[in-house]
Amino acid sequence: MLCQSSDELKELVREAKKCAKNGRVANYIPALGKANPTDLSIAIHYPDGNCVQAGDIEKKFTLQSISKVISLALVLMDRGSNYVFERVGMEPTGDPFNSIAKLETMVPAKPLNPMINAGALVVTHMIKGITVEERFQRLLLFIQDMVRDSNISYCKEVALSEFETANLNRALVYFLKQHNIIQEDVEHLIDLYTKQCAIEMNCFDLSKIGMVFAMDGVDPESGKRIMPVDVARICKTFMVTCGMYNASGEFAIKVGIPSKSGVSGGIMGSVPGRFGIGIFGPALDEKGNSIAGIKLLELLSQNYQLSMF
Repeated sequence: MLCQSSDELKELVREAKKCAKNGRVANYIPALGKANPTDLSIAIHYPDGNCVQAGDIEKKFTLQSISKVISLALVLMDRGSNYVFERVGMEPTGDPFNSIAKLETMVPAKPLNPMINAGALVVTHMIKGITVEERFQRLLLFIQDMVRDSNISYCKEVALSEFETANLNRALVYFLKQHNIIQEDVEHLIDLYTKQCAIEMNCFDLSKIGMVFAMDGVDPESGKRIMPVDVARICKTFMVTCGMYNASGEFAIKVGIPSKSGVSGGIMGSVPGRFGIGIFGPALDEKGNSIAGIKLLELLSQNYQLSMF
């Protein structure tokens, strides 16, 4: 078993935390700019319910782009893969996660993949329901089911901060609306998307979600199937090819664990068939990934031969 004692894990956290000084918190979203850049914590959740942890794992953070994997899983179950991938592509991109450039050159003008902002907005647009609240509650209930905690909610301060500063995302939605990829009111979709990104939890909770994906959609502790095998497989594949923004190729070589990051500093990892990982380290590198979190995953992967390749 990986890291049978928390002492091993604490030592790796101490080593990785040295990198935090080279990163910066995501202060372009004012509410995220309040994070402590020296924070670093990790939880590793095993199928038998055992959890090894280090750092302040109870500290809450918002999912941000990690939510893109979860909304994709929900929409794949709602709509089916043919419907989804007619509207969003499957290809990685070397462009930043918030880029509009490829939309202008693609024919038809659909986003390259569901992990960039344009693609994630299209996926969120597909969540079934009539009102923003109804659709958000469907996503939230899905997450609560994976975590087995009905208290999981969202941070209103972060959601409002993102809604007020989401002008680039609004531009993406207007562009996609012009090309009939999105058909709803722009402000309604931005409202839903910013609430989705502001869903809040701690490393322990996140490691449980990572474990559900790792175990092909089953919660091994309850035995409940949360999503079909194929949905979990598709999501893990996107985590490998696109999960770490435009650093995904390098991450696959150095770490080789299906992972998804968010600009709050969270990283969810799913080691196939073995365990889930939840990390929080808000100091980001230039690509928008947790700089100490990536270092920690590198150390884990190297020390315990975790790469899937």
